[in-house]
Amino acid sequence: MILIDDNIYGFDLQEALQDISPERREKALLFKHELGKRTCVLAYQLLKHALREEYGIIENPVFGYEEHGKPYLVDHPDIFFNLSHCSKAVACVVSNKPVGIDIETIGRMKDSIMRYTMNDDECREIMNDEAPEVAFTRLWTKKEALLKLSGEGLHNDMKQVLVGSQHIFTTTECIQKGYVYTLCE
Repeated sequence: MILIDDNIYGFDLQEALQDISPERREKALLFKHELGKRTCVLAYQLLKHALREEYGIIENPVFGYEEHGKPYLVDHPDIFFNLSHCSKAVACVVSNKPVGIDIETIGRMKDSIMRYTMNDDECREIMNDEAPEVAFTRLWTKKEALLKLSGEGLHNDMKQVLVGSQHIFTTTECIQKGYVYTLCE
């Protein structure tokens, strides 16, 4: 189940903070700006909704963390999930197999970042696209979704992340709303 919510300011933050786990509340309150607090809370709310709908779980999920920081559900290690957020929207996926999801705002492409994170073929793909910023975001979300699935997190050799991958990617471009998200299975 994939849930996307781009109504980041459509809920009462103070009320929502009382409805999440103490650990998630503490994490949300560490964010300096309201947007960070809201996206942190909203991602958790989406996870709660997905767990209730798909598995009938009504208690607040408690996270454990793998070696590189990938979260898992302490009481339900057989259920896999992933969360992501950007300034425009929040994404959540739950599944009975490992998954990764990434959501990013379109328009963050800089040539230096592209050259540092994309290999020559990917750079050509981006530059030959009629919408280079969308193409960059599409590839970036694929890379990050794969790394989130594997639990590796971002690393120094971003250029090779997708090379030889046998994973299935589903990318959705929400151009009018300003974001792209990719599911990796």
